[in-house]
Amino acid sequence: MIPTPVVVDVRRGAIADLAGLLADQRISASGRVAIAVGPRSGEALAAQVRPYLTEADFFPVSDGTVDAALDLASRVRGGSYDAIVGIGGGKVLDATKFAAARIGLPMVAVATNLAHDGIGSPVSILDNDAGRGSYGVAAPLAVVVDLDVVRRAPARSVRAGIGEVASNLSAIADWELAHDVHGEPLDGLAVALARTAAEAVLHHPGTLTDDDFLRVLAEGLVLSGIAMVVAGSSRPCSGACHEISHAIDLLFPARSGAHGEQVGVGAAFASTLWDDPDGRARGELITRCLVRHGLPVDPAGLGFTWEEFTAAVARAPQTRPGRFTILEHRDLDQAGVAAAVREFARQLRESREGEESGRTHDRPADDR
Repeated sequence: MIPTPVVVDVRRGAIADLAGLLADQRISASGRVAIAVGPRSGEALAAQVRPYLTEADFFPVSDGTVDAALDLASRVRGGSYDAIVGIGGGKVLDATKFAAARIGLPMVAVATNLAHDGIGSPVSILDNDAGRGSYGVAAPLAVVVDLDVVRRAPARSVRAGIGEVASNLSAIADWELAHDVHGEPLDGLAVALARTAAEAVLHHPGTLTDDDFLRVLAEGLVLSGIAMVVAGSSRPCSGACHEISHAIDLLFPARSGAHGEQVGVGAAFASTLWDDPDGRARGELITRCLVRHGLPVDPAGLGFTWEEFTAAVARAPQTRPGRFTILEHRDLDQAGVAAAVREFARQLRESREGEESGRTHDRPADDR
């Protein structure tokens, strides 16, 4: 048995039907639920659902830390609730999942942006005294994405989800490498789900202004979460790309940015470490997708120097002991890492020069 969500509702106006979903899926016929909301749009969202869930109690969540999640669990415990509903971005949902696991309640995720694949995953990423940790939890029992709400979110927070899903291709390649080199068990269903999610987003011609593209992105993020449920770990969606992002968080905690942006750049770099045509093609596909949607493709786009990015790549293998990726396979020393980063910079520079040359060449003679 695979504990996947019993319902995934991705459409415009979905949040208005939250009470019906809870009743129809026998999660809470009475609507006696605890609803966790974030500090930004929490009150406005609470006002949307309060008329339909008159028996619900609302709990603000201050941030995405272990302390905030434990505080939420403490406040909800003993309230005789049928379930706990998280309405917000990644930090709110991760804190709510953690709290639900602590007190043994089913959790419903209502996503207000599409920044990362934690919407339907069995993992909570929370800040702690040592930095940032990954905690195993139960996956949400139901997932709701209201496209009207998502459209009101900052474009950057939605765009970051593209980098998150696109990086699946890099993570899958790492997992297959670990299987080939060390015999690590590989789950074909988990791979299929993660790959399908990535390719649907990578090849979709739409933009953030299109409902159909937002739907595909939301479903891709949910599929990525289910892939992790199937695998029993984050393996199908987390490889060298995520190790690099974790290293950035550890080395530059005050300057780390959107997780999806960081893993996108991490995936683009990691793809240059492969010496086969598939690896190069994978990197080109990921990079084109990032550029098309306006995501960073190099350290400067993340606000870091090439030297700082080199330090993050060198630190990356230490962030997930026991996880084997192309970084561990290449086993580069400091000089090797610096050379690999320089090669990445060279390839990006040549790609940009080629694109600029192509645009100039295609321009009418009178405009040159």
